[in-house]
Amino acid sequence: MSTNNLDRLAGEGLQAASGHLPDVELLTRLANEFFSALPNTSAPPSMAAAPALEIPAFPADHPNVENSAAQPDIPLRFESELNALFVPGKDIPLSLSGVTNTVANTSSALAAITAPRQTPALLPFPSTAGVFPYPSTIPLPFEDELRTLLPPVQEVPLPYAGLPVAPNPGSSFYFLDSVTSPAADGPVAEFASAHPAFDVNAIRRDFPILKELVNGRPLIWLDNAATTQKPQSVIDRLSYFYQHENSNIHRAAHELAARATDAYEEARKKAGRFLNAPSADEIVFVRGTTEGINLVAQSWGRQHISAGDEIVISWLEHHANIVPWQQLCNEKGAILRVAPVDDQGQILLDEYQKLLNSHTKLVAFSQVSNALGTITPAQEMIAMAHRVGARVLVDGAQSVSHMRVDVQQLDCDWFVFSGHKVFAPTGIGALFGKADLLNAMQPWQGGGNMIQDVTFEKTTFHAAPARFEAGTGNIADAVGLGAAIDYVQRIGIDNISRYEHQLLVYATRGLSSIPGLRLIGTAAEKAGVLSFVLQGFSSEEVGTALNREGIAVRAGHHCAQPILRRFGLETTVRPSLAFYNTCADVDFLIAALHRIQGGRASF
Repeated sequence: MSTNNLDRLAGEGLQAASGHLPDVELLTRLANEFFSALPNTSAPPSMAAAPALEIPAFPADHPNVENSAAQPDIPLRFESELNALFVPGKDIPLSLSGVTNTVANTSSALAAITAPRQTPALLPFPSTAGVFPYPSTIPLPFEDELRTLLPPVQEVPLPYAGLPVAPNPGSSFYFLDSVTSPAADGPVAEFASAHPAFDVNAIRRDFPILKELVNGRPLIWLDNAATTQKPQSVIDRLSYFYQHENSNIHRAAHELAARATDAYEEARKKAGRFLNAPSADEIVFVRGTTEGINLVAQSWGRQHISAGDEIVISWLEHHANIVPWQQLCNEKGAILRVAPVDDQGQILLDEYQKLLNSHTKLVAFSQVSNALGTITPAQEMIAMAHRVGARVLVDGAQSVSHMRVDVQQLDCDWFVFSGHKVFAPTGIGALFGKADLLNAMQPWQGGGNMIQDVTFEKTTFHAAPARFEAGTGNIADAVGLGAAIDYVQRIGIDNISRYEHQLLVYATRGLSSIPGLRLIGTAAEKAGVLSFVLQGFSSEEVGTALNREGIAVRAGHHCAQPILRRFGLETTVRPSLAFYNTCADVDFLIAALHRIQGGRASF
């Protein structure tokens, strides 16, 4: 066919396609004629009736095909990796029935970690891993290929949620015990999560800083108790605020002021829902936990603490929950009492009870210890304090990122936390306070935004929360806190808690196996904080050696000197976990500690 005829066919095709509803039959005919007219080209099959794709049969002796004539399935190139992830014959991991400990002994697991191998091997998961629907928490040596073979991650039941822990007299760590299995014929669907299945690799992609190199090695961030990293959604929200909403709040009639005010107050509502506060008006934005505690000490404390009154704290406290109360006691002539802890780092409730009396005006304690990871029996301690008429402040800096917090269930009078501990920016935090208490407290700072009326003789203050937010607040970072809360709630705090629990199991087993390593803080209830010393090495030496390998941990007194001295120490090494950490991160840490312990690390 001539060039002119080809041009004619192409022109007719374009004309047919120019309308909103092209003539499909005409386009098909023209396409077939066009390809038939090309030199050295045979006419293709009709576009309207393309033949089905034929899959060639595999040889009968193919290792993955028993009968190639009857089973023309595509062979699995990485069958051993898949078998390690799924029980043969099952589409999802088995339920709790018959689950056994997948790590028979720690030494074999550590041997797998440290032994040289040419092909990376999948490491064994800790107890109850057989029911944990997160195979992506273990690095896959052929991840890209496997993704082409496996369907997208689907929601699966979590049959172990809420089940009791079986006692194990041979272990001092409750979280190393086996999980009690439900009845073989019992339902498991009732334990299903309301959130998508947890995929740690997908979560890691949300945190750009985890792609950083430190000393030529990939960053392994195990310093989450000091501060957490920020997801891209939080970074983007801050950028959007400064690009489209930046203004001071509450005091202008223009559009940007309205946008900024709406964003700021919506973040307050999110923080309130996050803590299950009865009202957003019970949420005061502060710079962080430290400022929140000082606010209560300077406002409520100065009004209500007198000579001879008593304030009770615990040995577990961060300096921020010690120093303000010391200062108040020194100023007012009050007495500071300290609840002791046992050798595992648990508050001795009997001794705590003995400290409570009619002179006790305030109790302040941490829900999770930043130095040891101990989870305190907060609800019980609050109830005990209320029975003697004391008010209670709970330091939630280390709890909000690891576990669900419900201030109504706790019945605490105040609860404080820092945004940067829960994937939000630094310099922002929140104080929850019961409405009647907040409105009866005198402001501790004066200025704009917190007043109704000012004369030279008298000032009338707003009700809470505005009465405690003098001046221009940290507006953008409050909005960033709201975005971080959104991110955590999309994943599900209960999903996060379960995943981190498994990771804590894995890390505790591995660290316990290292000769000369002593774990500090082995309470029966722990969050994702591990604290240790290594015989023959200072904490600073260990931290420096780990940093050379790209592993970030905290080495020092963690602003909690009294609790470390309770164990005869001045410093410890503190790896701390978040939901973007993996078993591989823990493996690198343990392998590095073995090299340090064996004298093979440089300082």
